[in-house]
Amino acid sequence: MKTLFYILAFTAISLSQTISAQERPNTINSYYAIKDALISGNANLANSTASAFIETVTADSSLPGQNKKALINDASNIAGTKDIKKQRVFFSALSESLIALSKVQKLDANPVYHAYCPMTKSSWLSASAAIKNPYYGSAMLTCGKVVGPLK
Repeated sequence: MKTLFYILAFTAISLSQTISAQERPNTINSYYAIKDALISGNANLANSTASAFIETVTADSSLPGQNKKALINDASNIAGTKDIKKQRVFFSALSESLIALSKVQKLDANPVYHAYCPMTKSSWLSASAAIKNPYYGSAMLTCGKVVGPLK
């Protein structure tokens, strides 16, 4: 009987950890959505994905307070305008805040690549090593270089 109790308890704990990991907000994927909107040059989409990012970050209880505050502030700037040029400037700050977060917390189980645009002297993060520059979109889509994967 005791063995059965331990098996049930272990199963319940394992199941609850699996569910909470699946329900955990995915900050990096929300960030990628903003990046992709900027790559396509769609200011309205960048605006709405930044708003969704704010909701995701707000719901993510695993984020340290100072990092969370910076991410919300930076994304609020993007969500507060529909001017693509301003959104791209604000995206640089958001990227730096996410890079700072990566120094204290792993962003994703999958590789996250740190890319850099020498023209704007700005970084961004990507799920792929292929360069798709969010600061210039189609005007200079492949401008930049991969600095390396985040550790």
